[in-house]
Amino acid sequence: MKVLVAVKRVVDYNVKVRAKADGSDVDLNNVKMSINPFCEIAVEEAVRLKEAGTATEIVAVSVGEKSCQEQIRTALALGADRGIQVEVEGSPEPLVIAKLLKGIVEKEAPDLVILGKQSIDGDNNQTGQMLGALAGMPQGTFASEIKVEDGKLAVTREVDGGMQTISLNLPAIVTTDLRLNEPRYASLPNIMKAKKKQLDVLTPAELGVAVTSHLSVVKVEPPPERSAGIKVESVEQLVDKLKNEAKVI
Repeated sequence: MKVLVAVKRVVDYNVKVRAKADGSDVDLNNVKMSINPFCEIAVEEAVRLKEAGTATEIVAVSVGEKSCQEQIRTALALGADRGIQVEVEGSPEPLVIAKLLKGIVEKEAPDLVILGKQSIDGDNNQTGQMLGALAGMPQGTFASEIKVEDGKLAVTREVDGGMQTISLNLPAIVTTDLRLNEPRYASLPNIMKAKKKQLDVLTPAELGVAVTSHLSVVKVEPPPERSAGIKVESVEQLVDKLKNEAKVI
């Protein structure tokens, strides 16, 4: 069973993001970059499937500039067997990424594709669903548990009414939720081994995809600062402020 895992290079979640002075984009100068946390969960789940003897090969793929090879190497250190970079300038939008991943799916013919449900930069939550539609593959989104049973994939996901378990025919696509697992840390020996693992670089043209932009950034600005809170002297004063200032009925 071959598993394809998508990883994305994003600003580390511990870093406070700042907008550029001209409001044109996010300031990335001297900012620590990491694997998107949801993609990290996807890698961990693929590695666990391999450790359980279910998966035989894990391929980590990333779409972006040469710098994203750092995140592919991290995925290799975590347990992926080889990596693929689709070299694209700038920040491609979800539809373009989905089309490029479809090309990789056609080339690699994986039994299972695992993606993070969303990235913490664009926060779009679109790529997995778009890939499912383009590739004509069944999908289980927001997965909190994955089991391979009798050649089928059982995906448990959280819905408004509780937990829902769906059965998917393979090959299939899964997008991961935070509840699925807790990613491990890469050990130093595995980091060194990852430097020698295979990493192929492809272009959109090799996958038959034309990279076009349908979206443009109008302006990036920080959220308004929260005003300081106040202390009240009594319950009566609290009730008064909630009723007359906060308009809580």
